[in-house]
Amino acid sequence: MNLETKFDGLVLKNPLMPASGPLVGDLEKLNFMLDQGVGAVVTKTISTTAARVPRPCIYGGKDYVMNCELWSEYSKEKWLEEFLPGFDRNTGTPLIISVGYTKEDMEILIPLLDPFADAFEVSTHYVGKDLSKISETVKTIRKHTEKPVYMKISPHIPEPVLFAEAVRDAGASGLAAINSLGPTMKIDLKKRAIVYGNDSGFAWTSGPAIKNLALATVYTIKKALPDFTVIGVGGVQSADDVIEFLMAGASGVQMLSAAMLKGKNLYSKIIKDLPNALEKYGFESVEEVMECGLQQKTRYAPKLPQVDLDKCTACRLCERICPYFAITYEGRITFNEEKCFGCELCLSKCPVGAIY
Repeated sequence: MNLETKFDGLVLKNPLMPASGPLVGDLEKLNFMLDQGVGAVVTKTISTTAARVPRPCIYGGKDYVMNCELWSEYSKEKWLEEFLPGFDRNTGTPLIISVGYTKEDMEILIPLLDPFADAFEVSTHYVGKDLSKISETVKTIRKHTEKPVYMKISPHIPEPVLFAEAVRDAGASGLAAINSLGPTMKIDLKKRAIVYGNDSGFAWTSGPAIKNLALATVYTIKKALPDFTVIGVGGVQSADDVIEFLMAGASGVQMLSAAMLKGKNLYSKIIKDLPNALEKYGFESVEEVMECGLQQKTRYAPKLPQVDLDKCTACRLCERICPYFAITYEGRITFNEEKCFGCELCLSKCPVGAIY
């Protein structure tokens, strides 16, 4: 099974890479990612000054992570003198260096980091929504490197396509979509306090909970700009998720939060699972997924659900959640044809797949 993906001169042996964050914050962690077999390694965001990080800074929920950790807590000198020179270049795994944030920061950082980078990812998390400012940042980067440059779009950007067009016209090679969602907030009821948060009380949310927003952003941008590279990030936790992002238009996929929720070896597990997942859905390569295109089927006429009595366990969840009061249980699940709206919530929530 061919898992290779190529874009902008980069060759990845598989499409999975870490997203920028705490799991790629020093040399030990970068080398761990190499051992996991990822297709490319992305660093934690490096800026001109080291971040001052509040503690605690990472909260793990059921399907999300909240983080107020900011960018790298290490100085640019530490990266330049220790971490980046120590990264093993002999594996052939591309190194994407994440940098932030302003035009002035780029004037300093890009010339220093360029010898170590195969590509750059640029976080725009703290620079607002002004596309002219973001475009100027891209132009500044382009003065100092010929390497691929991927601007990371935050969910608060109101018009993703306009953002993509602006950074493309300024010289970016593509986008990473999306950054974490925020600001968000976590309240500790027992302590009557905000325990996880910055000086303003806020954190940023990532992980499986934001996957659908990330998919929609990737798809929207790629549909409008089919020749512009998009790296999908936000909510990946399985091989199936990787395939979904590729099908939506991504050329590569990043993951971080799920590995903090489920374990750091999730990278190697997903890479191991990917060939079987591709085969299950009828694909022979990653490239074939990216070329298949997505069909869109919209139907307005309702269809009355049916129940497989051999599978049904009579848990009655469908009855309790039906928003149209169309499901009842009298020894077996029945559907009221007059009341049923055809929303199919019951199909998606049936724990044993008995409704079809």
